[in-house]
Amino acid sequence: MAKKKALITGITGQDGSYLAELLLKKGYEVGGIVRKTSHESYANIGHIQEELRLYQGDLLDPVSLREIIQKFAPDEVYNLASQSHPSESFKQPIHTAEITGIGAHRVLDATLDVNPKCKFYQASSSEMFGWVREIPQTEETPFNPANPYAAAKLYAFAITKIYRKSYKMFACNGILFNHESPRRHLGFVTQKVCYAAACAKLGIDNSEHLNEEGEQIVKNGKVSLGNLEAKRDWGYAGDYVEAMYLMMQADEPDDFVIATGETHTIKELCEEAYDYIGLNWKDHVIIDKRFVRPTETGPLVGDAGKAKRVFGWTPRTKFKELVHIMVNAHLARLK
Repeated sequence: MAKKKALITGITGQDGSYLAELLLKKGYEVGGIVRKTSHESYANIGHIQEELRLYQGDLLDPVSLREIIQKFAPDEVYNLASQSHPSESFKQPIHTAEITGIGAHRVLDATLDVNPKCKFYQASSSEMFGWVREIPQTEETPFNPANPYAAAKLYAFAITKIYRKSYKMFACNGILFNHESPRRHLGFVTQKVCYAAACAKLGIDNSEHLNEEGEQIVKNGKVSLGNLEAKRDWGYAGDYVEAMYLMMQADEPDDFVIATGETHTIKELCEEAYDYIGLNWKDHVIIDKRFVRPTETGPLVGDAGKAKRVFGWTPRTKFKELVHIMVNAHLARLK
C-alpha cells in the first residue's frame, strides 16, 4: 500500500516542523514548500530534513504552487504559511494581506485545480475574534478582527469555507488560539520573556538576538515589553498539530476551535518564567510603549469542546509546563 502524502506550506516554521514530525511518525511521505530566498532558516527541520521532500515556491506565485502540487501529488495539503505577527501587520498591511489572505487563496485554488479530491487544511487564528463579542469563543462566535493580520486570516477562513461548500472540497479551518514552543520566533512575547529569563539566570546582561525594533532583546539585564495585562489562551504547538491531523481524518470537513480554555496575562508569564529560575521578574522587565499594540484584543479564550466531541482532542500541556519547556530550551542553547 502506497504511503499517504502530505504537503506543508510554512514547513520551516514552528507548526510546520512539529506537523512534519508527527506525519512522518504516522508513515506519511512529507513534502514542504520553502521560499526562494538565500536566508531561509531550516533550523526547525534540520533533524528531519533528509526525510522530507522540499520544493522552492512562493505564496505570491500561483504557477510555482500548481507545479509543486502536480509534481508531489499530495493527499493532504496543510497551509500554515503566513506573515504571522499581528503587530507587524500594522507596519506591512498590504504585504500581510498578500501572504496571509490572498496567498492562502492561491494554495487553495491550486489544490482544487490540480486535484479536487485532495484534502485541504487552512491555519486560521483566534485573532479573527478580535474585539470579542462573547467569552469564551466557539465556532459560532461572530468574528470581529482588530488588526490587518486578523482581517487577512478572516479572508482565508471565509474562502476556504466557500470552496468547501461550492466545490464539495474536503477543506477545513483550524481556529487555533495562541500556541507556543521553543521553536517559536523570538519576536513573539512568550519567547522574548523565556529567552530573557534564561539570559538572567546565566548572567547575560546584553543578548546577541535583536527585537522587532532592531535592538538587543536583553539590554543591561532587562527586557522591554508592552501591555502586561494583555490576556492570552496559550497552548503547546506540539499538542495543536495533533488537532490539525485529526481534523483532516474526520468523516466530514468542518471548522474547529483549538484552545486550552484558560487565559493568562503577560505579567503571569513573566512571573512564572522568572520564578522558575529563582529570580524576581520585576528586576528584569521594563515597560516600553513601543511594544503596545495600536489596538488590543480579547480576552481571547477558546472553547474546544467541539474538537473533543468530534475527534477526541484535548490539550495535554499545561501553562506552567509550557513555560518551563521554553525556558529550559533557551538555557540549553545559551549554555
